[in-house]
Amino acid sequence: MSIHFQKELSNLKNTILTLGAMVEKQVRMAAKSLKKNDAELAQKVIITDYQIDEKEVEIEEECLKVMALHQPVAVDLRFLIAIIKINNELERLGDQAVNIAERIKIIAKQKKHSFTFDYSVMIKKAQNMLKMSLDSLVNLDLHLAFKVLSLDDEVDLIKDKAYDEIKDAMTLHTDNLGYLINLLLVSRHVERLADHATNIAEEVIYLIEGEIIRHGKAKYER
Repeated sequence: MSIHFQKELSNLKNTILTLGAMVEKQVRMAAKSLKKNDAELAQKVIITDYQIDEKEVEIEEECLKVMALHQPVAVDLRFLIAIIKINNELERLGDQAVNIAERIKIIAKQKKHSFTFDYSVMIKKAQNMLKMSLDSLVNLDLHLAFKVLSLDDEVDLIKDKAYDEIKDAMTLHTDNLGYLINLLLVSRHVERLADHATNIAEEVIYLIEGEIIRHGKAKYER
């Protein structure tokens, strides 16, 4: 492997981690807007999403260029495939942050409601999963990547709890169904944050072991 090729791979890894940091910031802002019901901060999440989109395109184009120029094989090819897929998952994480922000903008305009659901634990777990998945990429840490997979069920349980409680509230507060529907949609978007973090961890496992474990395959074997 040439020194130039090594440098290009190293640059790609640094760039994907830069994108990861951008996405983590977006998710933090979305979480804060959710906690504080802050429509202004939510709007900031929405209008800065283009930066993530642009970086995602830049990374994909660079990966394709490297593949065309160097025709990598074995672990180098796995690395590039994993980066392309992780790149896509990070862009989708940014989209979910925007989805949360859009719900908050709507909720913030509506009158205060006696019912609410505290998403702070759920979104914190999703944020931790994202951080762990990126750390597993940095350090090629197989154990940490598998740990991310095992945490996904915890987020799903909170989503189910939110669904049950909000569904019950809908029968009692039929005068404010719009508010409750938007509150329910937040649970779906936060769950998707965790799902995308899980997908990143799965790609890290593929990068390290060369095994595709999507769709629950070997999910808890470590």
